[in-house]
Amino acid sequence: MTEPAVDAPQTPTGTESGRSPKGLDLDRLAAYLAEHRPDLATGPLSARLIAGGKSNLTYLVRASEQEFVLRRPPLGHVLATAHDMAREHRVISALTPTEVPVPAALLYCADDQVIGAPFYLMEKVDGEVFRSRSQTDPLTAGQRRDLAMAMMDTLAALHMVEPASVGLADFGRPDGYLGRQVRRWAGQLDRSRSRPLPGIDELRDGLAETVPEGANAGRIVHGDYRLDNLLASVDPVSVRAVLDWEMATLGDPLADLGLLLTYWDVLGNSDAADGNPVADGLGPRAGFPTGAELIERYAGRSDVNVGPLHWHVALGCFKLAVICEGIHYRHTLGQTLGGGFDRIGDMVAPLVNHGLHAVRER
Repeated sequence: MTEPAVDAPQTPTGTESGRSPKGLDLDRLAAYLAEHRPDLATGPLSARLIAGGKSNLTYLVRASEQEFVLRRPPLGHVLATAHDMAREHRVISALTPTEVPVPAALLYCADDQVIGAPFYLMEKVDGEVFRSRSQTDPLTAGQRRDLAMAMMDTLAALHMVEPASVGLADFGRPDGYLGRQVRRWAGQLDRSRSRPLPGIDELRDGLAETVPEGANAGRIVHGDYRLDNLLASVDPVSVRAVLDWEMATLGDPLADLGLLLTYWDVLGNSDAADGNPVADGLGPRAGFPTGAELIERYAGRSDVNVGPLHWHVALGCFKLAVICEGIHYRHTLGQTLGGGFDRIGDMVAPLVNHGLHAVRER
């Protein structure tokens, strides 16, 4: 979940001290590229922060006539394992020869002395990220439906990839994945608490006490699959690239479906999502098909056993509530870039309430 676009001030060289966008030192980047990828350092660098979600930072970098994209973790309060650049770089590299559309990976740098954090570079893919009503309202009903179905077809294609066939057999530990997810996000919650959060501990405990077996374990899971993590086109409708792979692993694909429904049906039908960059423009209220129609489409194109998804939606609510609380915490510390952060914290309560309702269903 990158910040809204902020153009870096331009200079004749584009890399003078103090002229880089916050979070990206262009002087240091230029020196690193000159040594490790001189083919990407073909001229003075300039960069701007790309509009996006609310977690990792994404920059469009220009060198002479070529452009590429740089991804790095957010500033300040960073949750352990939640912003893994090496993971993103590895998975998009592995998926390049498959039917899952991903940007080409260009370079990974683990040295946080270069720009202050690990980062990677990938190709710039043409397409649009649909995340707001101002973007989705002009679409026809047919385009909205086709876009939603293309989103589900792409997710089904991802879950059909055999991990070992693309060198990802050791990409995660499928056994016990769902239980570990509950424990992981409970730990992240404890690191992000800055205010009372009624009901969230009850939701955590309810999930921990009712973890399903996870019969579909062992598939490649995106970890944050939703419409605005895709680059798409509408003429004709297609998914050009799947983005934001920081939480990808091997696990139960129903977790991807549960989180998608959390965005689509829970936040998509909540007043807290109106005008909010995390969920505005999603779901039936924005003129898209229902979550049930999305699941039906997915089930028709995947061999995954799609059973009741109540628990997985509850997990999605818990996970997203923790993510939003972490972003809210960074915002209170002044460690976010761009606008749109003042209402992120408002989404925590409706997510917790819906999660409690879902985890109690059988």
